[in-house]
Amino acid sequence: MPQTFHLALLIHAHQPCGNFEHVLEKAYDDSYLPFLECLEEHPDVRLGLHYSGPLLTWIEKHRPEYFDRLRKLVQSGQVELVGGGFYEPILVSIPPEDQLEQITRLACYLEKHFGPRPTGAWLAERVWEPQLPSVLAEAKVAYTLVDDMHFLAAGFEPEELFGAYIAEDRGKSVWLYPGQKALRYLVPFGKVEDVLTYLRDAASVHPGGVAAMGDDMEKFGVWPGTHEHCYKNGWLSDFFAALEKNSKWLNVCTPGEYLASHSPLGRADLPTASYTEMMEWVLPTRVRQRYHTVLQEFAARPEVLAFLSGGSWRGFLRKYSESNLLHKKMLRVSARIAATPAPACDQREKQAAELAEARDLLLRAQCNDAYWHGIFGGIYAPHLRTDPARNLIRAEAIADSLTPGAHAPRVEMLDYDADGANELLFTSPEFQALLKPGDGGTIAALDFRPAAVTLINSILRRPEAYHSRLREAAGTTVTGAVASIHEQTRVKEPGLQRFLRYDRWPRHAFRVLIFDPSRTQADYEALELREDAAFAGGVFSIKNSAAGGAELSCADSLLLHDKSRATAPRLVVFKHFSFHPCPNGFEVACEIRLKFKELLEKPVAVGMESIINLLAPTERDRFFETPAGGANLRFSGTLPAPILRIEDGWQRVRVSLHAPLAEAFWIAPIETVSESEEGFERVYQGSQILAVWHPPTTTQKVWSSRLVWRLETF
Repeated sequence: MPQTFHLALLIHAHQPCGNFEHVLEKAYDDSYLPFLECLEEHPDVRLGLHYSGPLLTWIEKHRPEYFDRLRKLVQSGQVELVGGGFYEPILVSIPPEDQLEQITRLACYLEKHFGPRPTGAWLAERVWEPQLPSVLAEAKVAYTLVDDMHFLAAGFEPEELFGAYIAEDRGKSVWLYPGQKALRYLVPFGKVEDVLTYLRDAASVHPGGVAAMGDDMEKFGVWPGTHEHCYKNGWLSDFFAALEKNSKWLNVCTPGEYLASHSPLGRADLPTASYTEMMEWVLPTRVRQRYHTVLQEFAARPEVLAFLSGGSWRGFLRKYSESNLLHKKMLRVSARIAATPAPACDQREKQAAELAEARDLLLRAQCNDAYWHGIFGGIYAPHLRTDPARNLIRAEAIADSLTPGAHAPRVEMLDYDADGANELLFTSPEFQALLKPGDGGTIAALDFRPAAVTLINSILRRPEAYHSRLREAAGTTVTGAVASIHEQTRVKEPGLQRFLRYDRWPRHAFRVLIFDPSRTQADYEALELREDAAFAGGVFSIKNSAAGGAELSCADSLLLHDKSRATAPRLVVFKHFSFHPCPNGFEVACEIRLKFKELLEKPVAVGMESIINLLAPTERDRFFETPAGGANLRFSGTLPAPILRIEDGWQRVRVSLHAPLAEAFWIAPIETVSESEEGFERVYQGSQILAVWHPPTTTQKVWSSRLVWRLETF
């Protein structure tokens, strides 16, 4: 009698911390609820389900009846709930003590609400590194699932991937399922009979084996076109019915059930990897384009594709400096909390509660979505970047309040973002500012601590590999066929290609731009000022620093008016930053002084740039003050100097810019064009605001001015 073949499905559901309420509601209505309803109608289909902590806590609060239905499926044995990191972190990117707490927290939550403690764990984005077996084993995880690509990159043959293996690190081990990419694309985008044909063919070659698949529940209803396909057209119900109908030779089981009755096929010593698409997304744009071309060239050669593994998840920290900065802040806050001294006896209960709050904020900030970008990643989504930033501001402020002496204003010199160059970090009860001498003496991050607001929070507009697809798609029509989002080109509004502009500099504040005075606000918005590079983005030397400020300088040739370095005038730019508390907030001022060795033959214009992101640009409670009244944050144009005011009613923050003797403020929105699940979209990333002066450099050798930000909460 032939041995029964097995199918182990592990379906993963997740929503990022900080996602919009309407997004969660729609995902619940379109996917999470109908999926469970369909599963209830097919009791012989057994599978593993993983829900991330942010999603579970939302469902618990807003749709508690879902828990009752899910609990019944667990109690009947039809569903095995699978654990993982509570806030869905990339485990390899967070400190060891946080790894353990993330996994333990979700295991305890599932045990409390549903009964059994999970034995398996979902790996966020299936990011694997060789040290993970010891991490998972310490957290009492018995198994996890990765992709077939992980195994193929380690030298496994495709026919070896119909069973489970043991991965080991320093004597600690965990079972590994290889998830089949073919199933990921067939379910639910192929015909049901094609899925059964694939499984029947595998069963004939691997009797008693298992085909495993781990993938997102969102592709059963949230991805474009899939709700109608899976539920209105009945694909999912037909699929489950077909599995039940073929139960004589096919056992649809939970991942834990298969492991309980089978032995491992051997060791699996896997390299650093993720799923195929992720390892392509992480590559720098030009490399990614070449890599994609190679993948297409060998699309029909699976034996070659096994050796084309792309990059590793950590590469996002190099590709996106904004991700790296957020990540390093997270690591710093984790260390700050871990170093918090033990409380005095009379304060123990209160301080323990505060410390627990800080740790929860930290763990929330480790939610992976804001740290990367592919089709799903959220580095381009300001609301997803803002949530971890706000949580880290709050957590660090709590840690400071629990550490004697930490409330005093201070400055530290350190390589904050691990790029090989030192930064200055200013901290006080009112603010924290990161000053980068190596990037034009600019402020890369500015946190308003009383309101937990991160003010700059923008992103460099950079070429992405998919921008070429957008240009090609301009004027084409999207077909109605249902396909994986990896195979679609959708556009959420026409004409997006006109917003494909690429910044010359990171979107930091207090950058000095020296340019030809014939340039206009339109040139500024189009990124065509052609400012001098040495003073805009060059290295500034630190002359002195203290808790209240710092002085920096940069000496170089001013390369404007078609001057060569040999004929260009020499210029020294001095920058003096100062920080002061004020009622309900604080001020940061940057005074600049230009010192020429000789009088200039032609005049120049000088600008000092502010970058401010107050998020939702069209909300009525966020606006620029203009002579004509409030203007929404997508305002583009010129406003009179010397004072510009911006208000955010949601975060309850007012920002006043004061630029004495400036002629005007030039303002333009910073808008990116990025790829998302629903297609290409334009996203407001803040505003660039240039205070503009026309100094008399043809009649005097020294000129100075200043720009002041005043932050107030209300």
